Formats: sequence, structure tokens, C-alpha cells
Amino acid sequence: MEFVPSVYEHCAALIGRRPWEVSRDPELMFRGQAEAYRLYQHAPVVVGVDIYNLEAEAYGAAVAEPLGNGIPAVTQHPCATLEEILALPSPDPISAGRLPMIIGVGRRLKNTFPGADVRIPVSGPFSLATSLLGLDSLLCEACLQPERTTAMLLHLVEGQMAFCRAIRSAGLDIAFFESAAAPPLLSPELFHRVELPALQTAMQRAAAIVHHPVPCIIGGDTARITDHLLATGTLYVICPSPHETDQAAFLRGLRPHPHVKVRVNMAPEIVARGPLETLKGEADRILALIRDRPGACVGTGALPYETPPEHVLFLQKYIGAA
Repeated sequence: MEFVPSVYEHCAALIGRRPWEVSRDPELMFRGQAEAYRLYQHAPVVVGVDIYNLEAEAYGAAVAEPLGNGIPAVTQHPCATLEEILALPSPDPISAGRLPMIIGVGRRLKNTFPGADVRIPVSGPFSLATSLLGLDSLLCEACLQPERTTAMLLHLVEGQMAFCRAIRSAGLDIAFFESAAAPPLLSPELFHRVELPALQTAMQRAAAIVHHPVPCIIGGDTARITDHLLATGTLYVICPSPHETDQAAFLRGLRPHPHVKVRVNMAPEIVARGPLETLKGEADRILALIRDRPGACVGTGALPYETPPEHVLFLQKYIGAA
């Protein structure tokens, strides 16, 4: 059975640095991600720490330095209305913000580890719009101006496709992340009406750029929108942790689609805290859920910074033998 840990801020802990430092420094980013790959041999290797901030910062969002080992977050939204987002020019992925840094680190990782599946994180349009406008304002606009909100999301898709083309030109692959759009933040009804047209467009165009369907990574209560996720054309989804969604219901929704690979995530606090017997129990719970599911694997969600590496290595060996 395949075990898939997700390494973002955790890579900073592996080299004894703060997530903020690693997120801003290409040498530290390379060192952290390289150390994680040497230790875990995981796939995919997704380059980044604060993966949802990259494009938003290139558009002008402010990302402040957090205290201690906190994860950087957007602290100032650059737009106040849908119209302001619609007026924004798409950032140049070759020069804007940290986009060229992330691509450069990805290229270096691929050159150093030719067998690694190195991917650059790309934000979905709703997640990007959340960073540009703020979640409360965006949800209000989705309710009051659904058609105009969809038009704004489609505008953002254009910039994201330029980013995807730059990633492909660097010889790298992409992973698509869109967790801000998941219930209960966005209702299933609004997801279908407002978000899905833009998400379908983004996923289909990204697949055309990299010449294969791309993963659609959405956390939250996604058991309520499995049909919508599959309508994007993706062949890889995640079943979020048990605190986010009903995992059994999510997997039932996938039964008519055995060709779609699903990564079922463990509870991240268990992965971080243990002890080993608790890790084993959580792994057994998920293995029982996916016993009859073709193409399923076990994941961790984003590994917390403080996760002991021995927990990940234990799970890798235990699940790999299942």
C-alpha cells in the first residue's frame, strides 16, 4: 500500500529553520525539500511552504512574517471589490514575487533527483480570489453577484494558465490546490453555480498544458461535492481528514469511478503527536476503509512542522507492508 506524506512547512523543521525563512530563501527551500526527499523518498515532491500565498503575493497581497514557527499567511488583501480584481493584470511568472524562485527550486530538485516527481503548487481561482479579496467579502459577492463572481474567477484562471505554462517550460509538473472553495465555506449549491465553471476551465486547460489530467486537491467537507470534483476531469482527488469530512461517505461517492485515484488522509494531529500505537490504529482505520478500493493510498495531509520524522518513517514502513 502506498503512503503519501505531504511535506510543506515540515521541510523547514528538517533543517532546523523557521518556515518563514525557508519560504523566502531559495537555498533553504532547496535544502529543506532535498532533505525531506532523501529521508522519505515521497511522491510527489511539492515545492513550497505557504503554497496558497505564492500567486496572491505576486498580485500584490501582503504576507507578513509570523511569530516563531507559524506558517506565513496573507495579512492584507489588495482588492476591495470584484471589479478591482477584474482590473488586475496577470503577474509574469518569470519575474513576479516568489514565482520564479519556486520554479527555480523545482528545476534544481528535478536535476538533483531525476527520479523524483517534482510538482509546483498552483492555486485554484477561488482560493486565489480569497487571498485577494478576503473570504467574507468573496462569499458575499458569490451570493449577491454569482455571475460576476464567476467572471472574476475566470479572469484569474488566465493568469494561472500563464503560471502553468512557465512550470511546464521548466520541465516540471503541477499540483492544483483549491481548498478555500470547499464546504462548509462555500455551499455545494454555490460551488456548482459559481466555482465549478471556473474550476473546470482551469483543470481542463492545465491538463492540456502538461498533457495529462492534474490532481485536484481540495480539503474541507468534500463528501458533499464528489460529483463536482469529478466533473473537472481530474483522475486524482484527496479524501480529507476525518475531522473535515465523512470519509466513508466520500469513498461511497467515488464507487462509480474506480479509475480515479484517491488519497485518504490521516488525522494530522495524530501523525504529529503519536504515540506509535495511536499511529498504527489510525493507519489501520484507513486501511480498512480502502480495503476494496482500487487505486487508493494513505496520506497525511500537510505534515505539521513539529512532526517527528520517526513517525513518518514508521507509517511508511507499516503502511507499505499492508
